[in-house]
Amino acid sequence: MKRRDFGQYCGLARALELVGERWALLIVRNLLVRPRRYTELQTGLAGIPTNVLATRLKELEQAGIVERRVAPAPARGVVYDLTDVGRSLEPALLSLARWGATQLGEPQRGDVVTPEGLVLNLRAVFQPAEAAGLTASWEIHVRDVVVHAVLTDGDLVTGLGPAPAEPDLTITATFADDELASYRAIMTAARDGEVELKGRRALLDTFLRVFTVPRVA
Repeated sequence: MKRRDFGQYCGLARALELVGERWALLIVRNLLVRPRRYTELQTGLAGIPTNVLATRLKELEQAGIVERRVAPAPARGVVYDLTDVGRSLEPALLSLARWGATQLGEPQRGDVVTPEGLVLNLRAVFQPAEAAGLTASWEIHVRDVVVHAVLTDGDLVTGLGPAPAEPDLTITATFADDELASYRAIMTAARDGEVELKGRRALLDTFLRVFTVPRVA
């Protein structure tokens, strides 16, 4: 598969040459959450053809954005991870995600929500000014997915799975089988009081303030 070459001495053109191919930024998105095995990437990127995933990973490795390494015990095996160059894409990726959120419109039939997408949404809509000096932790449960957000004196850490320690507040959102459990839907349910809470209930308002969904243009 021939890669795009714009022939322009321009930072944006170069960025698009490196990560502008289909699926490339979604691979980076998933690896920003945590290192992944090849099969985990394939599962987490529903619909990506095997040959495209292999090609994109090879391209990203050649560009110094992704690297392969041996997972520590007890997991073992080879995982894909971002290099420092790859991790430096996060601010740009979050800015793009915030802009894209204003252009989503209504969910379409067949749309899916990924756990990695939920984690990146938390990072993308995070309001540092609202979180200044705050120490608190949350777990969000929706269907079989658990994600966490931990603030320590205003610094945010998010990830898949339970929080490293008992969360201050657990938020559980329940949706019908035909409803898309998107980040926006979860936040709407929380605002409308249609979630289960366990722990310090007053931290729900804090959560809604700190993790604000961008307004639709």
